[in-house]
Amino acid sequence: MAQRGAAALLVTDDGLPRGVSGAADPRFANVIRIFSQLFPGRRFGGGALSVYIEGSPVVDVWTGWSDRAGTQRWTVDTGAMVFSATKGVTSTVIHRLVDRGLLAYDEPVAKYWPEFAANGKADITVSDVLRHRAGLSHLRGVTKTEVMDHILMEQRLAAAPVDHLRGVQAYHALTYGWLLSGLARAITGKGMRELIRQEVARPLNTDGLHLGRPPEGSPTQPAEILMPQKFVRTPVLNFIAPRVAGLRYSGALGAMYFPGVTSLMQGDTPFLDGEVPAANGVVTGRALAKMYAVLANDGSIDGKKYLSKELVRGLTGEARAKWKPDANMVVPMPFHLGYHESPVPGLIRGFGHVGLGGTLGWADPEAGSSFGFVHNRLLTPMVFDMGSFAGLAGPLSDAIELARNQGLIEVPQLGASYPKPARRRSAVPETAASGNG
Repeated sequence: MAQRGAAALLVTDDGLPRGVSGAADPRFANVIRIFSQLFPGRRFGGGALSVYIEGSPVVDVWTGWSDRAGTQRWTVDTGAMVFSATKGVTSTVIHRLVDRGLLAYDEPVAKYWPEFAANGKADITVSDVLRHRAGLSHLRGVTKTEVMDHILMEQRLAAAPVDHLRGVQAYHALTYGWLLSGLARAITGKGMRELIRQEVARPLNTDGLHLGRPPEGSPTQPAEILMPQKFVRTPVLNFIAPRVAGLRYSGALGAMYFPGVTSLMQGDTPFLDGEVPAANGVVTGRALAKMYAVLANDGSIDGKKYLSKELVRGLTGEARAKWKPDANMVVPMPFHLGYHESPVPGLIRGFGHVGLGGTLGWADPEAGSSFGFVHNRLLTPMVFDMGSFAGLAGPLSDAIELARNQGLIEVPQLGASYPKPARRRSAVPETAASGNG
């Protein structure tokens, strides 16, 4: 049961570590101290951490810098590009469509997207795609220009033949998003950028969920990715990488690599100008945590049903190939329907999705809790960015358990809500406008 105890909260300049803004239940003081130490200076960027328990926000903090030069502080509405953590948001769109009866997990994708049946794919189900078993993980030599054309990528996948990994869990690092956006477009006529806003951000009343660059005027502003802006030329590597990526057994390289990939992450991040529903989501930690709070609490939040209890409880079923290495990633990534368990056994309970660099959103239905951890580091002097959350996992679980046992202290609702539609002007009767009548 959440309590209103504003006086006991840790807040900016009163209880939170220096440089950390926001608010938190005091039981999370140690967690926030560790979180703040991940961003010790301007070269280490910034980030945000948000925690929900039983659908109530108990931590919403942020710190550090959002630009490479270290001149702009992370703010309440700074969003990070979360790479593969985007997949969790895209998957949630599909679950919303299933819940309304527009889709069924065990039906063939081609039932809804007839073009997808080409080249022997007629029996691939929606569940196969959500579990990374479609045999369509490799990019097959696409160019940078093609990657930035989401309609073309959907069409390519609809026409493509399956590979030798059909039926085997093989992480679809980039193609996953276009498979789901093509499926959703066939049903709704809308692209995934629009659907994430309509099916996830709007019902959760948050501005902090976008696919690609937020539109001009949006409160959510994307942080710059911290990575080298100039790379030493490596002609041998540039010669070898595309050839290895095109091989039959190319693993993760075949699923992720295309010529010019690094250039899309530099400067003003051109990657954000496309629709890559597996990788270029821009989200706040708060919005990500709130979405997963729905999955941790039988499909409801803020007193409203977002997904049915039956569907949500089905998402936590036993993952096939539990603790077996993924055919592309080599490490174990036990997948549910669009979300995975911890690749490190015992690190954290529940499910969610991690992204390149170590961002992640997570739900623990057993504890009724969720969290979002986002930042803007990719390649920095802190070389263990991908594992930066590991030090938070244990203290976070302990604090959640303590808060549940002692009674939650809810933090205020921070950050921008979903924008209200512009009010239409009432038509003025012609007689009134002319002064006659």
